[in-house]
Amino acid sequence: ERPPEPPVVAVGLVARDRGGRLLLVERGHPPHKGRWSLPGGRVEGGETIAVAAARELREETGLEAAVGDIAGVVERIGEGFHYLIVDLWAELGDDAVPVAGGDAADALLVGLDELPGYSLSPGLAGFLAGIGCWPEGAPVPDDLPGLAPGRPPARGPGAEPPDAPS
Repeated sequence: ERPPEPPVVAVGLVARDRGGRLLLVERGHPPHKGRWSLPGGRVEGGETIAVAAARELREETGLEAAVGDIAGVVERIGEGFHYLIVDLWAELGDDAVPVAGGDAADALLVGLDELPGYSLSPGLAGFLAGIGCWPEGAPVPDDLPGLAPGRPPARGPGAEPPDAPS
């Protein structure tokens, strides 16, 4: 049996405009094709996470943004993939109009109160709730499969990563 591949380092952007709307992209490829997620992707060799985040934002939405601090770190493991994702805050300009490109099938700005109506990538709602980007009082779907038996999934900033398989 072949050992699993090492995790891929990736970035995501929690990009909001001054009105508080959140930028979402519809995934055009697996995993989770057709679900809505944060823009982002793999960090290329020699890139800082901020440079990678800005590049992915341009490729997937055509937008530029002021990339800021780390919003959180999440780990996603599934059949055929293992990502360690560093999510960064980003501030969009007032005239931001996303246009889908690259891996994104669609891109749009969404009010936080509208988020529960979207089919989000597994675990995204819990992550957004953990960083204050989910409508207050709205139920948060628990749709992230556990990564280790008997252990709850990691959520949001400061969450402990799941035990690594031995």
